[in-house]
Amino acid sequence: MAFSYCGTKTFTAGEDLEAKRRVKIESGTTMDPPEVVYADAGEDCIGVTEYAVDDGDAVAVRLHSDKGIFEVECTIGSAIARGTVLYGAADGKVSDTSSGSAQFVAVEAAGASNQHIACAPYTVKSTTAATVSVADSGGFTSAATVEAALAEIYQGMLSAQWTIPVPLGAITMEDGTVLTKQATTVAGIAQLSDKEQVINIPVDCTSGESLGFSVPVPQDLDDSAAVTVHVLAGKAADNDVLTLDCEVYPCAVGDTANADIQDTAAQTITQAASELTFTCGADGVLAAPGTLSVVLALGGTNDGDAVYIYGAWIEYTKAMLTS
Repeated sequence: MAFSYCGTKTFTAGEDLEAKRRVKIESGTTMDPPEVVYADAGEDCIGVTEYAVDDGDAVAVRLHSDKGIFEVECTIGSAIARGTVLYGAADGKVSDTSSGSAQFVAVEAAGASNQHIACAPYTVKSTTAATVSVADSGGFTSAATVEAALAEIYQGMLSAQWTIPVPLGAITMEDGTVLTKQATTVAGIAQLSDKEQVINIPVDCTSGESLGFSVPVPQDLDDSAAVTVHVLAGKAADNDVLTLDCEVYPCAVGDTANADIQDTAAQTITQAASELTFTCGADGVLAAPGTLSVVLALGGTNDGDAVYIYGAWIEYTKAMLTS
């Protein structure tokens, strides 16, 4: 036998129900007609109660498939204005707070929670990511919708802050001479007051004012974006005006002996450790596989200040790999 219901259908209340609340078929019901209970936050509904009833009483439910405007009780999250997309809320209400799929659109504004407002059914549920909420049971994101969560994921994947770390031990003198424990007037590795390890360029340095290192270019580097070299540097005191300059030489397959691609002028070194950033414009960045050779050169006369290199790293934008 075929069944066809238009407008409303009678069900049995599976709990005390208020008027103008969303309901769903109660799981495991054996009653005839079936029992209905509130559709809670994020849950779809079969329709909206026409009036309040006690548990076990018959209740008329206006089916969600019916035409026209519905009257539904609301809970305000931030604000419900005309045109606000509404989601399922606790105890059969609707709310502007994202939860599950969108179910209605407000036809009138709500002045306060628990108000009955006119709503139009929202029939486009699964085709628009901006109207489908994210449960996020693991608490990984603050994004409320699929669209916002995907944007957050892609932002992370394509961030301009993917990092190539450069250990202090990988930094040498510019000519490749390995740095050893700092002594006399030769730059080298030192520990400051039994705490931070640094490269110490001593006062009146005679060897090591220019340092260098080389790193491989990651396969996921986006060569259409800039690359930045970062150095955390400071001074023992503030007696000299000193700067740090940077040169970057790219090398790729069949493409060697390139010119310096670094665009930023020498940066002033302060006494307190500060981050010095040097930018290589996208026009000079070469695609992987390849390398970047970096030269760091001390500028000024350090006859009254030692310079400390606390660390160095390179940041790049990641490309989406297709294979």
